[in-house]
Amino acid sequence: MLFVHQATTLMMSTPILASSSQNGKTHKIVRPTKTFQPHIWGERLVRYTISEQELCNKEERVQELKAEVGKDIFGESTYDVSNQLKLIDVVGCLGLSYHFESEIENELECIYNQSIDQNYLFKDEDLHDASIRFRLLRQHGFKVSSDIFEKFKDKDGNFEKCLATDTLGLLSLYEAAHLSCVGEHILDEALAFATRHLTEFLANKKEHDDLLSKEISRALERPLRKSLEKLHARHFISIYEKEASHNKALLQLAKLDFNLLQSMHKKELSEIVRWWKELDFVHKFPFARDRIVELYLWVLGINYEPQYPLARNILTKILALCSIADDIYDEYGTFEELELLSEAIERWDISFMDKLNQEYLKTFYKVLLNFCEEFEQELTKEETYRVYYAKEAFKELVRAFLDEARWLKEGRVPSFEEYLKFSMNNYGGYFKLIVSSLVGTKTNIVTKEVFEWLSKNPKIVRASITISRLMDDIAEHKFEQVKCDELSAVECYMKQYGVSKEEAYDELNKRVVNAWKEINEEFLKPTDVASPILVHVLNFSRVVDLLYKYGDGYTQVGKVTKDTVAALLIDPIP
Repeated sequence: MLFVHQATTLMMSTPILASSSQNGKTHKIVRPTKTFQPHIWGERLVRYTISEQELCNKEERVQELKAEVGKDIFGESTYDVSNQLKLIDVVGCLGLSYHFESEIENELECIYNQSIDQNYLFKDEDLHDASIRFRLLRQHGFKVSSDIFEKFKDKDGNFEKCLATDTLGLLSLYEAAHLSCVGEHILDEALAFATRHLTEFLANKKEHDDLLSKEISRALERPLRKSLEKLHARHFISIYEKEASHNKALLQLAKLDFNLLQSMHKKELSEIVRWWKELDFVHKFPFARDRIVELYLWVLGINYEPQYPLARNILTKILALCSIADDIYDEYGTFEELELLSEAIERWDISFMDKLNQEYLKTFYKVLLNFCEEFEQELTKEETYRVYYAKEAFKELVRAFLDEARWLKEGRVPSFEEYLKFSMNNYGGYFKLIVSSLVGTKTNIVTKEVFEWLSKNPKIVRASITISRLMDDIAEHKFEQVKCDELSAVECYMKQYGVSKEEAYDELNKRVVNAWKEINEEFLKPTDVASPILVHVLNFSRVVDLLYKYGDGYTQVGKVTKDTVAALLIDPIP
């Protein structure tokens, strides 16, 4: 996951540190010599400035185009459901859905009500249209049945062979199948069928320069359901503008909106990086990862909308402190020091700082308490209750850190089930820090009931934890060349069931696939909380899929992370 780069993969045969005292005698503490990849961004993301007037001018133009596009697409009733669905899909792929949430919801509700009668309107739709309708309705929580794909099967129960040449329809079916829930076998079959023929399509093409081939290649790498909305929009804009029939005002809005958001985000990031530098974290905690840019990227993947700058600011800074804490517990502190720091955080009282026996512990504790006081002042009196949940989430996280340190100190290798249960608790602390992104969210959908719901580890959170933990462990084992005497889900499974690493990968990947289906189930109406809250959790999983599919993209900043930062935070769309 985001920070758990070594916590459950430390070599069991190697003690982390020697104790600082024994039998009243002082001993020299042997600190680890491991160093992390340094900050790679230089000053390019610190010095960004843009005037409020320039931002206002850009925003005014976006609002003008938004009104024009809204009138064009949603202004009049239409009986061409197929065309309307395709327009809604394009709006989403261009990253503009948040501008037209109520309009899209109303349109889809009408289409859903029509689709309840299977004999009305949709009897003759082709694979492409049926797949788009299914995907969009499922994305918005409507319980449309996957049985709509039965008509595309032959008498033997297989998808019709003639569909193998309907490449556009196959691509739409592929995307729709990623909205499946547990037990929907027809969508499992659809995904296998579409993936096989799309892969063959690319293999048989000498060049992949045409627009459809590019879309297929990107979809096979990462389907829409797992894509960060604005990152996909950046890619899709370049495709859409080459389509001869594109809507010029819609395309212009997409470009201007992307660049406006990028300007806002760059300004936010520059302020956060200055905060990081002014507090001199790199020198105060030289053993910790310097990843403030990557942390902001993570937060941006969860919540990018322009009305939530305070939420991004608070969450990025809290996660920065979590990252330092993770490295204290994993890499640097003696067990005695970790116990002291844990007790201090449980008490959450500045007077306890005198009992911390190392300067770095005092510094960290003071920064943590001061920051929580500062962001509490950003809230209204009615919102301050949220700080309690953020503090409790941090305490729970630190309890998991200490439990893990104790576990590793004892050198015990758990069963696979034990490991998963422990990881659920450990990652649960991180996920409850999602509440920190809600702490600064100025909207009436964030209520005390939402914080209570999140604190109970609902199914969507448990599913997202499973994705995070297992993808992290598979990535480290497969791509970081983790040794066999290190503790991870892969090693625990291999040892308990006597299987090869490839068999372990397969089993853990099946669990990841199932967890995505459980997330999909939680979006179906009626839901326990408002959809935007669920999207927070979904987006967390999307960032995990992006950064951990081919290794640990947080600790080891590689091509995927660099390209994503460049696309979202450095290079505007021409």
